[in-house]
Order: sequence, then structure tokens, then C-alpha cells
Amino acid sequence: MRTVWLSLLLSTALMASVGAAGAEESRARQILDRFERANQWRDHVMVAAHRAGSMQAGKTLYAENSIAAVEGSIAMGAEIVEVDIRRSKDGEFVVMHDSWLDRTTTCKGEVVKYTLAELKTCRLVVEGTGVVTNETVSTLREMLAATRDRILINLDNKLDVESLPGMIAVARDLGMAEQVIVKENLWNPQRIATVKAAMGAIGGAFQFMPIIADDAVHDAGFAETVDHAFSPRAIELINWRAGAEKLTETGGPLFSTRMRAAAVRGNWHIWADTYAIVNKPGGFLAGGRGDELAVRASLPRESWGFWADRGATIIQTDEPKAAIDWLAANGYRVPYADEARPAEPANTASIN
Repeated sequence: MRTVWLSLLLSTALMASVGAAGAEESRARQILDRFERANQWRDHVMVAAHRAGSMQAGKTLYAENSIAAVEGSIAMGAEIVEVDIRRSKDGEFVVMHDSWLDRTTTCKGEVVKYTLAELKTCRLVVEGTGVVTNETVSTLREMLAATRDRILINLDNKLDVESLPGMIAVARDLGMAEQVIVKENLWNPQRIATVKAAMGAIGGAFQFMPIIADDAVHDAGFAETVDHAFSPRAIELINWRAGAEKLTETGGPLFSTRMRAAAVRGNWHIWADTYAIVNKPGGFLAGGRGDELAVRASLPRESWGFWADRGATIIQTDEPKAAIDWLAANGYRVPYADEARPAEPANTASIN
């Protein structure tokens, strides 16, 4: 009898373990489904957490590009985390935005001058507060492992195009290449040819996202050329803003009716950026309509709502929680299978 009960207990534990793993995989699969089938999810705006999602309500809570920030973004329901990739002196891919360590770690000097072992002595620092965390510089492999089956991960390549095959090789070794989005700037036919050759050398089974900015490209025709060359599931569009310009009223030349039609024909997402850039005017990547307008000025509809209304179905932001909360409350988000749906408003009217 004792053996039977032990067998039952072990079976129950195994089923619970499989169920938990399946729930995480199901969430990642749902996100990937929405990413790969843009036309089926035009009523849902996905949120990408910039530099893994370190901020909330204008305050930095986590070290940027940290696994702690990734965990926070997953917990709040973000679909994508964006992280930055560089190399160590001994050729290892590491997660770091700046070419220097001074701003975000306890170390000083250039990343490329440190071996991986030396980088592992550098503790990450929460910018603004100066809090030193227990987390050290992550390798690409460690960061990928932390996101496996849980969320999509966008690798911002701070190196050259030729480094991309090595990054995808790490993801393939972990069996998670399909969760990885890599991106490159495109601005003319020659650049398209260069990047296309690099993508061809890598092979398939990962996500490539072109970036197009309106300082070099001024119409949707170029995006259609890019679509034919790469068949991407998303294209990142940037509306540059100089310091003296007013808030964009249209989204600039790329956020046009023709662009939205091209996105539908190609079945790809329009990806907009609202995060801030240091020493640049507010909303530098968003025609002035960035996170500062949404959070500091308390005008989220003029930022996230503006871009969603112009066809953006992915928004990359420094304020993922605030963006998710506002988008969900205003009908721009469709709950996932493992999320509770919003309660129906109470109906107090009587028909009698």
C-alpha cells in the first residue's frame, strides 16, 4: 500500500511539474503567435521593455540590462525585452549598452578591454540611485536562458552585422532561436543587400526586424522593398525629432496610410519607440510623443495612444508597466489565455 501511495504522489508531482512548465511555454507560444500573425492581432498592442525594463513611473528600480529587470518585465506582462550585446576581450557576447562600464557597473573602462572573468567581478549599478546590486554583467547565454519559454528577447547588436551569426548560434544551442529578434538599420538598396547577405548566411528559424528612420527614408515604398527582401514580422519605424520641433501631428512621413496598408499586406507589425535618449530632446525617437509626455506630463493618450492609433502594434518603452496598464484600460490590449479578463462594468440601469 505504501508503494502505491508513493507512486501516486510521484505521479502527481510529475504532472504538476509538467503543468507548470507547460503554462510557461504556453505563454511564450501565445506571444510568438501574436508576433508572427500581426493581421490577426491588430486590436492588441504588444509592449517591449527597453534595456530589459528598468523603470517605473520615472524611477529606476532595476539595473538596466539586468536579469532582475527581465524578471520584473515578465511579471508585469510585457511581451518582449530588449537588451544590448557587446563582446568581451576574449570574444564572449555580454549584455551591456555602453562601450564603457563606468555608468552601469562598479568597474571603469571599456568593455572590450575586460575578459569575461574580469567582467564577472563588475557588479551592476542602478542608475540614478547608485545602488550596487548583487548581479554582475550577464553573458548572452545567461540572459537567453533566463528568458527561455517565457518572453521574446530583442537583441540590439552594438557590434557589426558579422557578429549576428554568433549570437543566433548561442540561441540555437539553447533551442530558443525562434524567441530571438535581431534588428539592423536599413536606409538604401546597398544596405539592404549587405544585411540580406548576412541573414542568408545565418539561415532561418529566428526573427529579423528591419529598422527604418525618417531622417533617411521618407515614404512607405522603401518599407515595401524591405518587406519583399526579408518578409519580416515587424518593422521598427522612427520619427526623428530635433530640439525645436513641435509635437508631431501626423507621425511623420513613415506613419502614413500607405505604410499601414503595406503592413497589412505584408502581415507585419509596426513597431514604434517611445523611450528616451540621454542628452536628446524628449521623445527624440517619437516626434516628441515619448514616455516623458505619457508619464511626466500625464498624457499617455498623446503618446502611446497616438502611436497605437497610427497603426503601431508594438511599442518599445522605458515605462512598460504604465504602458501596459494604460493600453489595457483603454481597449488596446487583448488578455492572454492565462490572464484574467477585465471585470464587466456593473449594469445598474433598469429596463422595467
